[in-house]
Amino acid sequence: MTKNDGDGAPGRNETPQERADRLWNELLQEVRVCQTGAQILFGFLIGVAFTPRFAALPDFDKNLYVATVVLGAIATGALIAPVAFHRFLAGHGMKPELIHVAGRLIAIGLTTLALTISAALLLLLRTATGSPAAAWTLSAVVLLWFTTTWLVLPWVVLRRTAARQAALREHGGTGGDQPTR
Repeated sequence: MTKNDGDGAPGRNETPQERADRLWNELLQEVRVCQTGAQILFGFLIGVAFTPRFAALPDFDKNLYVATVVLGAIATGALIAPVAFHRFLAGHGMKPELIHVAGRLIAIGLTTLALTISAALLLLLRTATGSPAAAWTLSAVVLLWFTTTWLVLPWVVLRRTAARQAALREHGGTGGDQPTR
C-alpha cells in the first residue's frame, strides 16, 4: 500500500495504519489531561467522608456525596479504560476498533466528569454558603458552561466549517475563502 492511495485522512499523506497511530497518539494526549484531573478530584472526594464534619451533614448532602463519589469513580474508570483496552488488544491489528471504543469511553468519562464536578460544587456550595438556592444556581451555571464549551461550541464550529466547505465546493473554491464571522 502506498501513502498516496487515498485511504488516510483528507489532506494528509498517510496510510490507514499511520492514521490509526496518529489518532491513537492524539487520543492519549487528550485523555491524559482529563484523566489526571479526574483522579485528583476522586482522591479528594474519597477523603471527605473521613473528616469530622461529614457526620454532621444533612442526609441530602450525604446522599449527594455518595452520588458524587460514584460519578467520580465512573469518570475515572471510563478515562482509564482505554489504557486497559489497549493492553489487551495491543499487537492484534485492532487499532481502528480501539480508537472507536476509546473515543466512546472518553465521551462517557467527560460526561461523568462534568457531572462529578457539578455535583461536588453543589455539595461544597451548599455547605459553604448555607444557601441551597445559590448552590443549585451556581452549580447549574457551571454544568451549562461545560455543556456549552464541551458540546455546543465544538458542534457549532463543526457545522460552520461544514457549511463553509460546502459553499466552497458549490462555488468551485472561489470567493468563499474569507473567514466566517
